Amino acid sequence: MKKFFILFLLFLLVLVCATPSYARGIKFNYRLKWLFNTSVAGDIYADAKGFFRDVGLDVTVKEGSPEKNAINELELGYAAFGVASADQVIRALDKGAKIFVIAQLFQVNPMQWIYRTDQPEIKTLQDLKGRNIGITFGGNDETIMNTLFAKAGITKKDVTITGVRFDFTPFFMRKVDVWPVYRNSQGVILKDKLAREGEGVYFFNPADFGVNFVANSVVTSEAMMKNNPDLVEKFLNALLKGWEDAMDPAKEAETLEAIKKLDKGTNDAIRKNQLSVTRSLIKPSVSIKIGTIDIAAWKQTEEMMLKEKQIKKSVNIETRLIQIK
Repeated sequence: MKKFFILFLLFLLVLVCATPSYARGIKFNYRLKWLFNTSVAGDIYADAKGFFRDVGLDVTVKEGSPEKNAINELELGYAAFGVASADQVIRALDKGAKIFVIAQLFQVNPMQWIYRTDQPEIKTLQDLKGRNIGITFGGNDETIMNTLFAKAGITKKDVTITGVRFDFTPFFMRKVDVWPVYRNSQGVILKDKLAREGEGVYFFNPADFGVNFVANSVVTSEAMMKNNPDLVEKFLNALLKGWEDAMDPAKEAETLEAIKKLDKGTNDAIRKNQLSVTRSLIKPSVSIKIGTIDIAAWKQTEEMMLKEKQIKKSVNIETRLIQIK
């Protein structure tokens, strides 16, 4: 019996040693901000290529939605990491959330405005005067546009503001001149549709006029940062490796293939164009390291939200930004 017991222990030892590291890895969820599509190419690529498993992590990458808020899930313990826009982060901090930003994915906010080329090009903010501008009331675009108006000294009497939703009909019928879009998703689709009808478009990018409102970033809880710093570093390194590869033009075919498996509702040509635009927003120059946190842009975002009374007090956002090397 003793000999059998020793042999059994040896068998278990061999079994454990033979088990791949990822099977014994730490298991947790990573909650995205929105659905699987080209705008989360790096997240999809890191998962598909096994980068998390390679560092001993068993990560389930989950789609986001209005009902699946990453910050809420961090606080409830349903996810260890997540993706949130700057306004979500700052609002949560204003309400007492204990979270940190550990990487900024978009260096340029994809929230922009589209308008036709048969209209005068918006070269200065004064060129906004007289336009019918679409705004999602209560959305990021309202805060951004109000900041642009204030910067240019434009009043609501100088423009026509129209509330918009997901129905693009008013834009197609020219009832609204300048329409808010996510440049790398809706912007690509609308540009393609209008091109097939013989119409060209311009995009109005607030960053070109000094207004930088931070978009999607990677967040985690204060407890995770304090208790598991090594895990945070492993996860982030694997994730950013996925983003670097996904944004590499030489790996475009592999990236598109991985996205297509999860985003079956978009045609190949649109998906390819969306990836190209996403690349310009994530890595606008080769010198920028993906994940770099733009502290000045975060502070500007907080200032805008404070001025718009979206938060009650300053949250000192710079104290919640951690650039992991």
